[in-house]
Amino acid sequence: MQIEETVLTPPASGAAVDTHAHVFRQGLTLADSRRHTPDYDATPADYLALLDAHGLTHGVLVQPSFLGTDNSHMVEVLRAHPARLRGVAVVAPEVADSELHALAAAGVVGIRLNLIGLELPALETPAWQALLARVNALGWHVEIHLQAARLHAVIPALLAAGCRVVVDHFGRPDPALGVSDPGFQYLLQQAGSGQVWVKLSAPYRNWAAPACAASGRLAAQQLLDAYTPDRLMWGSDWPHTEHRHLASYPAATQWLDAWIDDPAQRRTLLADTPLRLFQFQGDIR
Repeated sequence: MQIEETVLTPPASGAAVDTHAHVFRQGLTLADSRRHTPDYDATPADYLALLDAHGLTHGVLVQPSFLGTDNSHMVEVLRAHPARLRGVAVVAPEVADSELHALAAAGVVGIRLNLIGLELPALETPAWQALLARVNALGWHVEIHLQAARLHAVIPALLAAGCRVVVDHFGRPDPALGVSDPGFQYLLQQAGSGQVWVKLSAPYRNWAAPACAASGRLAAQQLLDAYTPDRLMWGSDWPHTEHRHLASYPAATQWLDAWIDDPAQRRTLLADTPLRLFQFQGDIR
């Protein structure tokens, strides 16, 4: 893939946030149930260098599914860069309060439910309700990754529990249906709750690579109409895991250029919204 280096024009505030990336290295303990086993390292040094090269000031690390609930590597990286990075962890419902507070102290601001290929959790059970209450008490959000057709089976319980919900990767519409996917239309309808945010990220998980710009733009415009930039964010999905042959960091920034034209909208979804949701404070420069 021949992609020229692109530098995102930072908002007037000077801040710009990549809300979705992963760091890991070979030799870490992998989850027994996983869809992908990386044979390479995604180092924090490489990630921070990419942020610098593309005009981004902050990043959000998301615990990769293949590491399960062992968040220790991500926590180590967060502790080394407390002003610049925040994290989203994966935890079991029975996680101890002490572990949650340790994660919060390290810079974790949410939990992720990566449900691709998995049964849906019984969110109405006491164990899950107790966890969601603890998440809310910490001021965290719940990030969900699953196909658009299954969103209706998860979002209502999270909203009923009072959670702030972040939906990954455009809501994962069916590649054959795109914005016509009833699940994507359901996601648009959830904007009225005021409790849902959506990441414009990883278009290659939804559409063939040549369609990422045009199809992503169509979806982004419908999401903008429903949610406004106040509840939309951008993420690179670096290092793109099993989709490395389809994407790169420069490509991810160029797709954003193709999706969002208005400078004010870009300023909001690149800076104002994620700085607030992910609890960044101060200026790193």
